[in-house]
Amino acid sequence: MGTAESNYTERPSRLPGAVVWRRGVQETGASRILPDGCMDVIHCDGELFVAGPDTTAHLSWSPAGRRFTAVRFSPGTGPAVLGVAASELRDQRVPLQNLWPRQRARRLTEALDDAPDRAAVLESALLSTDFVPDPLAPHVLARLRAGGSVAGIASEVGLSERQLHRRGLFLYGYGLKTLSRILRLNGALDLARRGMAFATVAATAGYADQAHLAREVKALAGVPMGELLRA
Repeated sequence: MGTAESNYTERPSRLPGAVVWRRGVQETGASRILPDGCMDVIHCDGELFVAGPDTTAHLSWSPAGRRFTAVRFSPGTGPAVLGVAASELRDQRVPLQNLWPRQRARRLTEALDDAPDRAAVLESALLSTDFVPDPLAPHVLARLRAGGSVAGIASEVGLSERQLHRRGLFLYGYGLKTLSRILRLNGALDLARRGMAFATVAATAGYADQAHLAREVKALAGVPMGELLRA
């Protein structure tokens, strides 16, 4: 199975902590979608669905000519907009009509089908939900990215580790230790894409050694680092 050739653009969204992205597939093939803790609302070919937070890489096959328009929520922000726990969508692609009133989701899908600027229509619809973001989400995310421990974060926010785990499941779709692994992997890949040697990437990103990095890449991305970067 070949890799899908495509063009991809994104911009900051009017929704806090989100981006709007578009992708046009130029050549039929598969794309490897890496776990990043995010949730996306995606419109494509008359379908409107939510991509939940992944625990491992997801392979998505697309024919040439397919166009995607989407809003991606940063980790922890999607549940407030969609009204559903991230854990209920983990590793799933779910039609929006299964989460919102069916008629409302159908009207939005039809509007997107006909819209000259699909991104603006989708963004406006999501803004109309009157969501209230959970202030815990960005704080925990920032502390994990800075290398904070689960116990330390729990103490900072005044929760037990068990309480924080439950909040993490609702906000991110999985516990904080899993989210930390995913964030660290994406940070390591960013360093590797800049040309940094793998051993240096491992040390900089906080892995025990290069072998540890290699195991985590294979476990979460499904392929070795070199193959991932070539793709």
